[in-house]
Amino acid sequence: MDILFLLIPLSVMLVLAILGGLCWAIERGQFEDIDAEGDRILRGD
Repeated sequence: MDILFLLIPLSVMLVLAILGGLCWAIERGQFEDIDAEGDRILRGD
């Protein structure tokens, strides 16, 4: 039972870190034009 006092805050910090990374990627435009990258790879540019 004592391990929950460690695991719960660690899991909350992990979720916040993941959400922060996702927000950072969205703000920097990582998901703006996903289809263009697939087309670029197939064309060989």
